[in-house]
Amino acid sequence: MGLDIEANKKLVEEVLEAYPKKAKKDREKHFQINTEEAKTCGTCALKSNIKSRPGVMTPRGCSYAGSKGVVWGPIKDMVHISHGPIGCGQYSWGTRRNYANGTLGIDNFTAMQITSDFQETDIVFGGDKKLEVIMREITEMFPLSKGISVQSECPVGLIGDDIEAVSKKMAKELEMPIVPVRCEGFRGVSQSLGHHIANDAIRDFVLGKAELAETGPYDVNIIGDYNIGGDAWASRILLEEMGLRVIAQWSGDGTLNELEIAHKAKLNLIHCHRSMNYMVEHMEKAYGIPWMEYNFFGPSKTYESLRAIAALFDETIQENCEKMIAKHKPEMDAIIHKFRPRLENKKVLLMIGGLRSRHTIGAYEDLGMDIVASGYEFAHKDDYEKTFPMMKEGTIIMDDPTAYELEELAQKMNVDLVGSGVKEKYVYHKMGVPFRQMHSWDYSGPYHGFDGFKIFAKDMDMTVNSPVWNLISKKEKVQAEGASI
Repeated sequence: MGLDIEANKKLVEEVLEAYPKKAKKDREKHFQINTEEAKTCGTCALKSNIKSRPGVMTPRGCSYAGSKGVVWGPIKDMVHISHGPIGCGQYSWGTRRNYANGTLGIDNFTAMQITSDFQETDIVFGGDKKLEVIMREITEMFPLSKGISVQSECPVGLIGDDIEAVSKKMAKELEMPIVPVRCEGFRGVSQSLGHHIANDAIRDFVLGKAELAETGPYDVNIIGDYNIGGDAWASRILLEEMGLRVIAQWSGDGTLNELEIAHKAKLNLIHCHRSMNYMVEHMEKAYGIPWMEYNFFGPSKTYESLRAIAALFDETIQENCEKMIAKHKPEMDAIIHKFRPRLENKKVLLMIGGLRSRHTIGAYEDLGMDIVASGYEFAHKDDYEKTFPMMKEGTIIMDDPTAYELEELAQKMNVDLVGSGVKEKYVYHKMGVPFRQMHSWDYSGPYHGFDGFKIFAKDMDMTVNSPVWNLISKKEKVQAEGASI
């Protein structure tokens, strides 16, 4: 059953009425109500991947965030230098919960932030010499580091530091891979360009630089999974139980060597299409490796994806797949039986990155929850073309929504749950609206696979049905009456 198309059109119009005429005209292009025509014919008229309107509160990140925070940062056995002022390096300190095996500071550097800490003199005279010194210090302090990446911040691009020349010189001196990444924050319209730049750096400096001693017909890569709360581990368990061999994880719990040998796989399995599609398309063209997008959020989509993956291999893998699904299905059915009655028909508003707003739909629907509005921070047109068929008629679909728009929609639609990022989290807490942080799982996880769904279902129930929301409503009511509690 769909939502009321005309009512939601009117609702969006009402929300946008608060803007000046020019701003309203601009923001109207970033909203579209899902219809049967849009679902079946792919008529996506919604504008995306263009600059946010100046003066509004956008939830987007920058190019540096896309490269350092997403693609390169989780590579655990390399040191990643934030080249520029201290602010960017400090802000990126361990906020994404990219779990990784190893000992911190010895062979795992994911939670460490190394910065060149630009001062005024560096802006005036350049930071090239300082960068050389830092690289030498890194090899002395962290002798087990397999390489270094240089993640350039805004001032580096403005003053013209030659990080490529420095990296080339120091790679020869230190005898290790050093990768310059031109991901200055001001480049592009969002973190999406940072993903692309990071992919290009992997392609140019790392991919294909090593060989795999033994290869087999079941070798696959997990691409675009950043192991938030252990997601990649939960996914890998299923693939290996099915009989496949994962030779590389990009980039959660990943290593430099895994990037170097990934070209030997027989299939690329891509989770976050938006951040890594550039790489799988390159590997298909350069090495003839096919790829497919998969979705391990919720049992329905997990079953569907496992069968689609197995279909690309022989009967042995296909039989293993069915046995594995049969083994796990009773437990998944029991989880749904337990939590669905508590979550049935609860209304959800999602606004997440460039992937999860469509990938998590199945998990919510398995629990009987309704997605009434959904959008992305930095999606492109092809992301929306994949999203429309997954949504019910009448769903509000939005691109780069402002803080004001999200708050108004949540209130006017009387949603039961908002799933978004940490920047939005505390606003909804103060509004008394249940909220899950769907960028890094609110200190929980994993959410992928069968292990993850058990946690996901519990977390959604715990959030929506927590008695704390009644206490917030009571407090607001008493304060409105001029009393106190």
